[in-house]
Amino acid sequence: MDTSGMNLTYILSPKTKNICLTLIGVGLVATIVGIFHGTADPMHTQRIWSNIWLDIFFFFSISLLATFFYAVQYAAEAAWAVAYKRIMEAVMKFLPVGASLVFLYCILGVLGVHHTWKWLSPTAVAADKVLQNKSAFLNPTMFLGLTFLFLLAYVSYQRWTCKMSLEADAGGDGVKYWKMNQRKAAIFLVFFGFTSVVGSWFWLMSIDAHWFSTLFGWYVFAGQWIGAIITFNLIGLHLKSKGQGEFLNDSHQHDMGKWMFAVSFLWTYLWFSQFMLIWYANLPEEVAYYKARWDDYRGLLWTMFFMNFSLPMLMLMSRDAKRNRTFIFIVGIVIYFFHWVDTFIMIMPGSIGAGGHIGMIEIGMFMAGTGGFAWFVLAQLAKAPLLVKNHPYLQETLHFHI
Repeated sequence: MDTSGMNLTYILSPKTKNICLTLIGVGLVATIVGIFHGTADPMHTQRIWSNIWLDIFFFFSISLLATFFYAVQYAAEAAWAVAYKRIMEAVMKFLPVGASLVFLYCILGVLGVHHTWKWLSPTAVAADKVLQNKSAFLNPTMFLGLTFLFLLAYVSYQRWTCKMSLEADAGGDGVKYWKMNQRKAAIFLVFFGFTSVVGSWFWLMSIDAHWFSTLFGWYVFAGQWIGAIITFNLIGLHLKSKGQGEFLNDSHQHDMGKWMFAVSFLWTYLWFSQFMLIWYANLPEEVAYYKARWDDYRGLLWTMFFMNFSLPMLMLMSRDAKRNRTFIFIVGIVIYFFHWVDTFIMIMPGSIGAGGHIGMIEIGMFMAGTGGFAWFVLAQLAKAPLLVKNHPYLQETLHFHI
């Protein structure tokens, strides 16, 4: 089954382009209206900056966890996922863009353009004993240095492995390239396991600089992971809607549905474990994080939790549901949005305080970001054959049935 000679413009067809453009256009209009409407709010400027960070991090994290999941498939010698290999690579190719935006935002924070991380202000540190005690780690040099190192390593691996994939297609020894990818994937996963946690401390947890949690990095990781899984599922459904991607059968969709179901439960376990232990211990330095969210974001907090937990549990429990495209699409879209809300709740209480809410600015930037991200990923997907060649597990994935 060879797609190399096909015209792949249907992936980003005029209709799809119009949907993306509509999301971008409506999102930008809503953002502009929200910006001019809320100028009386003293935290208005920081609210805009915090929303920029929210969407930069959200879409960057999807591409980063796509890279992680791609490496997992090599390390685990998984045959079923070969059918999704090009989809994963297309999502991964947003990583250099996302990483550049992350680093730029961090530089602007160090320069004092925005105040997402209050510990970057020497005045704030001088007046706060807790920040002084944490300054060996929370300081601009460490922040920018480690951020640059982590992002450079992530992007280097992503670019290398995507390049090797195309070289294998061009007639190389598939087993040789597979073995190289497996070795590099194992190294990347070890590096990622440490650096993704440290990165979450810098990029998200330190927004509430007085607070810390040993579970936080894994909790963030699980939320990012489900975002990547949903993106793979939705792109697969998009191909099916175009009458293409016939190599993606019900068994492939079933396995990806199982990942959506399983990672949703992992996220729920980590969310509840972190919340329950902090609530039960009732230590002032720990409960401050949840008190801010309980007092000012309670409705959003619990809605987000129950939607991200109960929807996949109720709708994806059965085998048939995981093979039902309508179910997968509905659950995917809803969880995609509410994991964005999860990221919102991690950022806004520490960044702008009690005044945070989901309004025109938030929805507008989210819509524009979704449209732009979808356009970019589908454009990348259209640049290479949908089905890899010369992969040692190609025949196994084409005949995969469970």
